[in-house]
Amino acid sequence: MMRHMTGTREGSLAARLELLEAEKELTRRSDEIAQRRRELPWVRVDKAYDFETEEGSATLTDLFGGRSQLLVYHFMFGPDYTAGCPSCSMIADGFNGFAVHLANHDVTLMAVSRAPLAKLQAYKRRMGWTFPWVSSRGGDFNFDFNVSFTEEQQRKGSIEYNYRRGGHAMDAAVIPEPVAQFAATCGTDALTYTRDRPGLSAFVLEDGAIYHTYSTYARGLDGLWGAYQWLDRAPKGRNETGVWWRRHDEYEKQ
Repeated sequence: MMRHMTGTREGSLAARLELLEAEKELTRRSDEIAQRRRELPWVRVDKAYDFETEEGSATLTDLFGGRSQLLVYHFMFGPDYTAGCPSCSMIADGFNGFAVHLANHDVTLMAVSRAPLAKLQAYKRRMGWTFPWVSSRGGDFNFDFNVSFTEEQQRKGSIEYNYRRGGHAMDAAVIPEPVAQFAATCGTDALTYTRDRPGLSAFVLEDGAIYHTYSTYARGLDGLWGAYQWLDRAPKGRNETGVWWRRHDEYEKQ
């Protein structure tokens, strides 16, 4: 059982006020970093991309939905998966609530995956989600934004992910056990599972041109993982020694 010091109300308040100053500094630093994100150079996107949507074929421009800003969550759901990644699913559980607010602030939130649209729609119904989710199957979108990789890249260790190039070639002998577990829940093997990765990319539409303004991956997505923001404020924190979460319909009834 986790053990923790106890104290008086006065002592706790003094410690809390000291922590408050650190929290305020963190907030100020976060504001500064957000400003630096907005100041990054925009890169024009001239390549044409096609997507499968519930309304039919669409271009990247179409995904903006008449708004000037587009946030794409790169959801791990490869063509051979039978279900979406559990971690991406836990993150996406929060999308329904704030997607409508973003839409009314000139921002479209969109999930994009390589799985066929029919698979995405079936999983979306299972999860009870309403946010837009489209398929990039057969195109270069995921590859160009460094969230999908070929078997050859994986075999040679020439993957570029999270702004790092290369790395060791991956084989079944070096797959971490949690990754193998997640792959199994997605109905595939670990090597196939890891040829898709999570990420977030931001785009802006200005004067008829599309610009890529920002992407983040891996731990850069922590801020989107709503459950962890709550756990970080709970008495025991994240309190984890391994993978504990499931898709929300896979927990035992409490």
